Amino acid sequence: MMRVLVTGAASGIGRGVAEFLASRGHHIIVTDINFTHAEVVAKVIGDKGQSAEAFALNVTSQAEVNRVAERLNGRIDVLINNAGVQHVESLENFPMDKWEFLTQVMLVGVARLTQAFLQGMKDNDYGRIINIGSIHALVASPYKTAYIAAKHGLLGFSKSLALEIADSNITVNTLCPAYVKTPLVEQQIASQAKEHGITEEEVINNIMLEPMPKKSFIEIEELAGTCEFLLSDYAKNITAQAIALDGGWTAR
Repeated sequence: MMRVLVTGAASGIGRGVAEFLASRGHHIIVTDINFTHAEVVAKVIGDKGQSAEAFALNVTSQAEVNRVAERLNGRIDVLINNAGVQHVESLENFPMDKWEFLTQVMLVGVARLTQAFLQGMKDNDYGRIINIGSIHALVASPYKTAYIAAKHGLLGFSKSLALEIADSNITVNTLCPAYVKTPLVEQQIASQAKEHGITEEEVINNIMLEPMPKKSFIEIEELAGTCEFLLSDYAKNITAQAIALDGGWTAR
């Protein structure tokens, strides 16, 4: 049984990955800024006879990161940096405090969490750091400057850290899925329809799925299964990689 900490685990990708890995026998540390929702997920897992605990965690707060790390004695086996937010707007109208907040959550927050648990992984001679990126860590779209800057930065962070700790049994990888049907993406559909002046159906068909040869949303189970593989010894030399689950998008 591995101790797996998932951020942003109260819904969407984070919840799906948490529940999947719990079903595989791992102990899940469910963290989210909304503690009540994190508790619900931990209870759902526990009611199935599986193992989980919940913590409130705002990844933009160093104090909260330190508190959780102290409660866990700095010891986890797997860190899945999933917490994410989105805001769709032209740069001219983009509130700069919101721009900064997105990068704090999806880039600086990742560094905070990783720093807090890295020494424990080294001491245990095992660690897997899996960053949930996006197709937008590899390509760009308009009206998402903060999100795309953070996700592009995440790739650089992952590669650099992987080189720093290459002499240890710790890997650092970034999963880069095309659109996954989550509440975050549902919100984007409406926002993009407004920015582009088109219908929500046109956003789905002409913006989200148009660049993807397979023309389908990525399922959370695909991401969860990839995480499970990265935990195994079969993946011990897979590090510093951007793993695209994109239906052929980036082949074009």
